[in-house]
Amino acid sequence: MLNKFRNVFFYIVIIGGFSALMFWIDFMGSQQEVASKIIEATSEKSSWHEFLQSLTHNVSHPLAILLVQIISIIIVSRLFAWGFRKIGQPSVIGEIVAGIALGPSLVGMFFPEFTAFMFPVESLGNLQFLSQIGLILFMFIVGMEIDVNVLKNKAHDAVVISHASIIIPFSLGMGLAYFIYKEFAPPEVSFTSFGLFIGIALSITAFPVLARIVQERGMHKTRLGTIVITCAAADDITGWSLLAAVIAISKAGSFVSSLYTIILAIAYVFVMIKIIRPFIKRIGDLNASNNNLSKTYVATFLVMLILSSWATEVIGIHALFGAFMAGAIMPANQKFRTMFTEKIEDIALVLFLPLFFVFTGLRTEIGLIDEPYLWKITGLIILVAIAGKLVGSALAARFVKQSWKDSLIIGTLMNTRGLMELVVLNIGYDLGILTPRVFAMMVIMALFTTFMTGPVLDLINWLFKSKKEAIESEIKQVNKFRILVSFGNPENGRTLFRLATSLINKVSGNASITTMHLYPSFNMHQLNLDDYENSSFAPILEESIGVKHKVATLFKVSGDIETDITDMGNKGEYDLLIIGIGQSIFAGSLLGKILGFTTRIINPDRLLNQVIGKESLFENSPFDERTRLILNKSRINVGILIDKGFKQVDTIFIPILNNKDEFLIDFAKKLIKYSNSQISLIDFDGIILKNPELNQSIRELESIAPTHIKLLTAKSISSEFIKKQSLMLISLDSWKQLVDEKSNWLPDIPSTLIIANKEK
Repeated sequence: MLNKFRNVFFYIVIIGGFSALMFWIDFMGSQQEVASKIIEATSEKSSWHEFLQSLTHNVSHPLAILLVQIISIIIVSRLFAWGFRKIGQPSVIGEIVAGIALGPSLVGMFFPEFTAFMFPVESLGNLQFLSQIGLILFMFIVGMEIDVNVLKNKAHDAVVISHASIIIPFSLGMGLAYFIYKEFAPPEVSFTSFGLFIGIALSITAFPVLARIVQERGMHKTRLGTIVITCAAADDITGWSLLAAVIAISKAGSFVSSLYTIILAIAYVFVMIKIIRPFIKRIGDLNASNNNLSKTYVATFLVMLILSSWATEVIGIHALFGAFMAGAIMPANQKFRTMFTEKIEDIALVLFLPLFFVFTGLRTEIGLIDEPYLWKITGLIILVAIAGKLVGSALAARFVKQSWKDSLIIGTLMNTRGLMELVVLNIGYDLGILTPRVFAMMVIMALFTTFMTGPVLDLINWLFKSKKEAIESEIKQVNKFRILVSFGNPENGRTLFRLATSLINKVSGNASITTMHLYPSFNMHQLNLDDYENSSFAPILEESIGVKHKVATLFKVSGDIETDITDMGNKGEYDLLIIGIGQSIFAGSLLGKILGFTTRIINPDRLLNQVIGKESLFENSPFDERTRLILNKSRINVGILIDKGFKQVDTIFIPILNNKDEFLIDFAKKLIKYSNSQISLIDFDGIILKNPELNQSIRELESIAPTHIKLLTAKSISSEFIKKQSLMLISLDSWKQLVDEKSNWLPDIPSTLIIANKEK
């Protein structure tokens, strides 16, 4: 106590004494200014006026403007990405549209004052430089996603298709340029530069977007998926090499004068492959068994990335080619690439890339296409782009003996342009080869050809759907109890699987368990997909051997996890979906207490449900956002496990709080029959005695297993009783009631399985 008092006294003396000293020094220093002009000038202005002036200056400071721009861009990009994922489109399309919406084509048209404040002309330089940094990091990731060894081993048909998918649209693009050059090309630009850029713009395939579409549709392990990924990778390497040559020719003005640049570019590639690549391979081999990269190695690779980008920029073939090349020569070890990618991917994709989309959107003035004739030209560009890429790739695939269905799928996927097209277009715009009007037309083409990919793939699958597939899709599993387990964390998956096995007959063929793991597509890169899948299911497969029960596994890259979970459960006609519970980002925080119900509508899905009347704004649903969304969308029973170290189901208690809890008796029967569980039914407020049907169901259960069931009447539950239980089984309605009433025994509950009965 004495030490505590002494510390407080010392604190007061030190802080108070030195604060008084500083105040005295400031007062004495101010006396020297009394006669100065500064005091006379400032005395005429009020303190409030000075504060407002200072605040206005701070708000208009370039750094403050940039920070506000970044905040608004990230928020709007995430919202648009969410919206486009909901309609089955890649997130990148939503982010591109968000950039266009924030530009003069939408917000700038209707709210010019807002655009002038948020994106003043003098601030665009900062935005451009930051977006270029983002593109450099992104192209580095794209380069790392391309496995050169795969190209060597599987490139036979793929290279034929890939190169045909470049030369055909390239030729058609130059033909298109011939017809529009005189009217739409800048006066000082040669036809060679204009034609080459239109050609390369129509030849590009967006490898990252294509890879994610293949993953989301579950094609990545199929023969067709492998061909498409290989085609796109070969297309990327060829396309960016051609782009480097096109940039060199465009900057030099003629092919002959560009030969010096091309020679330097070849020398650069030689140095990267023969000198730099062996050096970084050595580093990769030394770190192959490490789980983390040291900061020294990270710094080494970042310096290499920047030097490579600088070299290609100085040579005259653009910094982005250097970034792509630096990624492509990274050590082939997938674990090593994954570790490095994870260090830079989120900051590149979430922070920097949206800046590029908005900067592109600020350049895209759709209002410039203000005549029917101009829209016809835009339509012609789209038509030529589709004819060259989709039709050209499909015909090449058919030539190498692919089926018509697979050929059309390959052509449709290769027609996906996405972000890579915007990169090419911005380079052409910066070089002065594309006018703002042509730039807008080409951006519309990029959006249209990427947006059409999903619907066209669905149409192809529908047109070529065989009668056998149609019949099989209608066959229903009869007399089976089928459980779908969806998990995030692998160890959590083991626990959920263990719980699922307690509800089924382990030797009967009339029961099945499917375990499913979904991973968000915007976080997934192609290079570690198989390794990630294997590690995710390893604990479950190990558990299945221990309990001697077969388990089906399903891994899928998803653009909308909650929707895919419920769709799988609903369409697969499962009897029960089991999930773990997450935590709200506001749970237990001061912000959560202050915002109250406001936190319940922060998720766009919940806001949409409330607007259309599927969910009440004030509904008491004490779960995280993901769980709430799954509950709203599911048409089958949902089991939500609150895991507190769940191990077994030997002792279980079931609180009965209302008449709707009768369905829990069926689960009690399964637990007794298949897991030999001891069940305690807790009758609150005499619910069982007042309900003849519920009472009869329990009596029937007692007659079947009299030694396995107890019926208890209580207003509350003692902590001694709870400590002896391994699991609480409760209905969703009763759970909400307990939470709403803030029952004093809730903090002591064991692991709890909450069942939402959808068969009411």
